[in-house]
Amino acid sequence: MQQRSLEEQHYLDSYNASAFERPSVTVDVVILTLRDGHLEALLIKRKEHPFLNYWSLPGGFVQMQESLDEAAARVLRQKAGLEGVAGMEREGILRHPIYLEQLYTFGHPERDPRTRVISVAYYALVEASHIREMGEEKALFRLRIPEGESAVEIFDSKFKKYSLAFDHAEILAVAIKRIRGKLGYTPIGFELLPERFTLRQLQTVHETILQKKLNKDSFRRKMLASGMLQPTGELERGLGRPAELYRFRREL
Repeated sequence: MQQRSLEEQHYLDSYNASAFERPSVTVDVVILTLRDGHLEALLIKRKEHPFLNYWSLPGGFVQMQESLDEAAARVLRQKAGLEGVAGMEREGILRHPIYLEQLYTFGHPERDPRTRVISVAYYALVEASHIREMGEEKALFRLRIPEGESAVEIFDSKFKKYSLAFDHAEILAVAIKRIRGKLGYTPIGFELLPERFTLRQLQTVHETILQKKLNKDSFRRKMLASGMLQPTGELERGLGRPAELYRFRREL
């Protein structure tokens, strides 16, 4: 680190940080998974005002001595029960780190009725078997973006519609649009699959995220030619004709 001059150090020692208003900063994490052919988000029921008993994204205020990435990892761990964020892996929890990426900063002056709060949103892609301990305070909801709208609608497994706290419906919409855009040129779709998967499962991931049917033959040719798939030499167990199992080449 560059050594400070005496003049600069004197300035810093006398600097009045209270001279300017300071907004609070939070992180909100969009946790997405695929289950039963639906894209779903893990949401938390709020236990306090504002928006008491509304569903919301897992989030929290950034602590003074932690980075934004560390705050997002803490939210995943404490509120969603998810370990394995890059740099924080624990043996036996996950085979590879959770895919976690900064999404966007949301800073409308009135987005939080308590005070001026800026939220740095992240999104995490998690294979469904890693999400456990659902209940009254934590649940998975199905997602839908109405055509022409900029906010997500959420539904439970019985198709009952719910409202979201704060601007979290807009944050979810931005996250879905981001992964739709990245799906064609990055391998993020593999993050929603188990370690071993079939080509059919991989195509289902793409179709569910994109919300459209894909040509089976052309999709398989493209995936097999990409070099990202490694045959395991194993076959899927179950009824019908067994399909070959693949894994994602993470070293690429």
